Amino acid sequence: MTTIRHYRGLDISLLVYPHHATQTGYGHNYEDGFDASIRISEPDSVMDSPRSRLFRVPPGKRPFVNAGDARRASVAYAEMLIDGDGSDRTIWESA
Repeated sequence: MTTIRHYRGLDISLLVYPHHATQTGYGHNYEDGFDASIRISEPDSVMDSPRSRLFRVPPGKRPFVNAGDARRASVAYAEMLIDGDGSDRTIWESA
């Protein structure tokens, strides 16, 4: 599942996927929960080649029990990254 949101002029793609990959010939196993990642990018209209970074929602309560919890945690994590931690670093700089 991918959902795109906008926050402070940036695009946030929420990427929610099953905790375990689906095996060939079997259905999805949602009982094992979900993991999540986010892609933060500049809108396409801003630049010819917009910057983009992919972040995995950090461990803690992973796997998430349901996709809704994973999406909510992803939004909160993306907003925290964009708002910064009080340092001069931006999301475009490597950790």
